[in-house]
Amino acid sequence: MKEQRRGRRIAMSPEERDEFLARQQVCRMATIGANGRPHTSALWFVWDGSVVWINSVVKSQRFTDVARDGRVSIIVDGGDSFADLRGVTIEGTAKAVGEVPRTGENNDALNAPELAFARKYMQRDEFVYDGGHAWLHVTPGKIVSWDFSKHGTG
Repeated sequence: MKEQRRGRRIAMSPEERDEFLARQQVCRMATIGANGRPHTSALWFVWDGSVVWINSVVKSQRFTDVARDGRVSIIVDGGDSFADLRGVTIEGTAKAVGEVPRTGENNDALNAPELAFARKYMQRDEFVYDGGHAWLHVTPGKIVSWDFSKHGTG
């Protein structure tokens, strides 16, 4: 994975980044359309400390784009004033994991993200399958973070 080169002074530590991504509810993911143009959508997500998990509608433009070209960019950000601005950008490769659409067939790779997703968004210990979604696994190639509260420090 590529190391962050610019803005290292305001970069989050890995622990700060993981805590930030665990708390945030929405990411925006850009895919590459057949026409070469970006397609961006807001999504719920789970960060497991090394990859992003997206539970996507299988009949969406995003899922179609990823099947054709797995290159994606994800941004998660927050804050209201300059000193509060924080965020993470992840450039990487997405691929489907498990059956498409997901109906609950046993898959050890999906146990942890499904439980984390159910706890984060449904406040329960069981993931509910609707037959219209599948999992996308985004492997980062580059991660950049920023925390403007660090601006002017150190």
